[in-house]
Amino acid sequence: MSMFDGFKATRANDADSSGAGGAAGRPPRVPRNRRWLLPIAVMACLASAGVGPASAAAPTPAAILQAGAQQGITDGYPGVIGLVRQGDTAQYVHAGVGDLSTKVPADPKAKFRIGSNTKAFTAAVLLQLEGEQRLSLDDTVARWLPGAVNANGYDGTKITVRQLLNHTSGLPEYADSTQVSVPYLLNTNPRQTWAPQTLVDIALSRHAPDAVPGQKFSYANTNYVLAGMVIKAVTGADAATEIQQRIIEPLGLHDTSFPTADPALYGTYLRGYLHPVTFFTQDVTASNVQVYGSAGAMVSTLDDLATFSRALLTGQLLAPAQMAELKTTVPANSSGTAAYGLGVQHLQLPCGQWGWGHTGAVLGYLSNWLTSEDGTKQVLHATNEFHLIGGTRGQLDTAKAAVDAFCAM
Repeated sequence: MSMFDGFKATRANDADSSGAGGAAGRPPRVPRNRRWLLPIAVMACLASAGVGPASAAAPTPAAILQAGAQQGITDGYPGVIGLVRQGDTAQYVHAGVGDLSTKVPADPKAKFRIGSNTKAFTAAVLLQLEGEQRLSLDDTVARWLPGAVNANGYDGTKITVRQLLNHTSGLPEYADSTQVSVPYLLNTNPRQTWAPQTLVDIALSRHAPDAVPGQKFSYANTNYVLAGMVIKAVTGADAATEIQQRIIEPLGLHDTSFPTADPALYGTYLRGYLHPVTFFTQDVTASNVQVYGSAGAMVSTLDDLATFSRALLTGQLLAPAQMAELKTTVPANSSGTAAYGLGVQHLQLPCGQWGWGHTGAVLGYLSNWLTSEDGTKQVLHATNEFHLIGGTRGQLDTAKAAVDAFCAM
């Protein structure tokens, strides 16, 4: 997710710049609207430091991820959990607590809000619908949502469903609007209703287009709110229902859900915290789910995310033609080390390997997953605190450990 207006994070150098860090040893700073690109900032650090070949004495991938989790606690996170999977062998790591009040240890099998990792689920449904010949990704948005995008110079007759999914639509971000961000961050009414069209209208009102559709990559949650609206227009059911029936149930993702109104979490879960200013931490476990909807409302676990991402990337959910579309990417940075497919990132790591993945940042939680092309290597981690100010160090340290662990496999 993006950072928000009115709560100014540290201003940032672009994540695709060649510099490895800020002045006086500070970590690279991440732009407000590039929070999802955090692994690229990590790669800048790694590229400057170098990643040597593995040796007999090198730590195992799980040990690397465990050290990163512990460093995350040193950096200030309440809890960090992680998973390393090689083939069918899974190893779990954890550090810190899942609840600041009870001090219960962070459970690597606990549920958490996955934020923008929801996007891969939404994209998969639309790809399945195309495989069933119920729509084409080259259909215009206006074909399925007449009048939904028709204001301030934006024209849904010129934007395709594919451009929504790969973030080349040119649409602005609604979540940066104070109209959305202030009530969401203050979390005063977790049950506040946000209609998807209302969020789209807020986005369109923010500024006139600065690019024509298809011209450039520009990450915006608005794209995936509209994608969810297209799913409903095609099927008659909302994205939550389609994801449940098409992905969650067939894959047996028993700890994954798509809440549409209830802000609470159930079962074993990490409590989520917001750290907006120094010395103040707010429990935001129960937070509004309609703000992000099909762009970021889902709840899952490391195990379920690993199962889903492996299934997605190895053809268990999609026909070959749609698999090719999933993995057809557009450049996401100027150096060529990051690209975006349909709901998934493609990242070149400093060790020379490429990995598919995504980042999810949402109120109270931050998570990342990396999976190899063949699904045999996976690294995932999550934290239960979302920093608005000064939280970049912990994010970089934990994500760097995930990249190092992946490269060590």
